[in-house]
Amino acid sequence: MERRHLTGVRLTLELIPAFIISGMPQKGFYRSGEVAALFGISSDTLRYYERMGLLAARRSPNRYREYSSEMVGRIRLIRSALAIGFSVKELGRILKSRDGGGIPCGEVRHLLSEKLKTLKIQIRQMQKMQSELSEVLQDWDKRLKNTGPGKPARLLETLATDGPNHHAQRRKR
Repeated sequence: MERRHLTGVRLTLELIPAFIISGMPQKGFYRSGEVAALFGISSDTLRYYERMGLLAARRSPNRYREYSSEMVGRIRLIRSALAIGFSVKELGRILKSRDGGGIPCGEVRHLLSEKLKTLKIQIRQMQKMQSELSEVLQDWDKRLKNTGPGKPARLLETLATDGPNHHAQRRKR
């Protein structure tokens, strides 16, 4: 895809046409290859979004899929929502509601709130695992120091004999 750089253009507070922002030339419809390249995804991904009800494409006279400017904007929305944790299934439900005239804002907010709660739990679990792994490393360093040259320290075996939470339990005692 050809990219054009604007030189000598003065910035103003006037509305900026979407094609300047997106880097795509302004036209009515875009082929799937152009859209896929713009978003760094495959044409298969676009077809998947269609099958899941997130997008609609028209067919050109020679049967190529083409997306309207509106659908290109929707792909941007989909990619952004996926990046923060929404699932394709969730987006399908939300977009179907919107397309039918519904206002799913409350549901969208609730879903994001739940995702944040889940993320906080995962972070706590990872911090606990980090602490446990640090303790295992300290134990292994002692074992290696006390193991004679050329002799195996059997580090992995300590995981099986001590159990996965042995170090955390020992810390509580």
